[in-house]
Amino acid sequence: MELTPNKEKNITIEVNGRKFNRYPVKTKLITPEDKNIVSIVEEYVKKYLQEGDIVFISEKAVAITQGRSYPISEVKAGWLAKNLSRFVMKTPAGIGLGSPETMQLAIEEVGMLRILLASFIGFFGKIFGIRGLFYIIAGHKARSIDGAVPYAIPPYNTHISKGPINADKISQEISNKLNCSVAIVDANDIGVNILGFYGVDLSAHADKKLVVKIIKDNPLGQSDEQTPIGIIREFTQ
Repeated sequence: MELTPNKEKNITIEVNGRKFNRYPVKTKLITPEDKNIVSIVEEYVKKYLQEGDIVFISEKAVAITQGRSYPISEVKAGWLAKNLSRFVMKTPAGIGLGSPETMQLAIEEVGMLRILLASFIGFFGKIFGIRGLFYIIAGHKARSIDGAVPYAIPPYNTHISKGPINADKISQEISNKLNCSVAIVDANDIGVNILGFYGVDLSAHADKKLVVKIIKDNPLGQSDEQTPIGIIREFTQ
C-alpha cells in the first residue's frame, strides 16, 4: 500500500491482543465548495480498500462540506459567551470553548439554558475536584466544536467549526458506497469521540469502542497533514 504514516505517528497499534494498521489518506484541501463528503471519501479511499477494512473520517472535514466552518472574524460573540469562555480550561490539544467565538457557537447549538446549567454544574464540580461535568451536561454538540489553532492548515487556522449534522446517516451513506464500516470521529491528541458510525457484516469486528481504542493516538494528526480520512486494517502475517 502506498500510504505512509504521518510524522511522529505509528502505522501499527495493538488492541486487546490484536494488531491493526492505520493508514492516513491524503486528500485535496477540502473547502465549503465541496458539498458532497460521500463522493470525496469514495474518490480518495475506494482504490485502497480491502475486505474487512474500517474507514474513519475527521468530523471537521464533514462539517466543512456542510457549511459549518466559519472565519472567526465573522462570529459575533455575545456578552454571555465572552464571560463564560473565561472560565474554560484550555488544553494543548485545542482551545475548545475557551474563546468567546467558540462559546457563542455552543450557545447557538445547544441553547443558552443548557450552557448555563452546564456552567453551573461544572463550576461546583471543580470545587470538589470533579472535571468534565460541563461537557457531560452540554453534550456532544458542544464538545465537538473546534476552535482556531495556529498549527492547522490554512485557512482553517483562522476558522472555527461546529460538529457535523446527521453523522450516523452520512456514515451509512459512505458505507453503502464502500461496503465497509465507517466512523466519523472527533479526535485530537488527548482523546477520541465517535460522532457517527455504521457497521456492516463485512467488518463485523468493528464497533465504536474498538475504533476509539485503535485510533486513540490520533493517527490522522491535527496540524497541516491534510489527511482527513484513514483506513483501519487488522494486521495479519
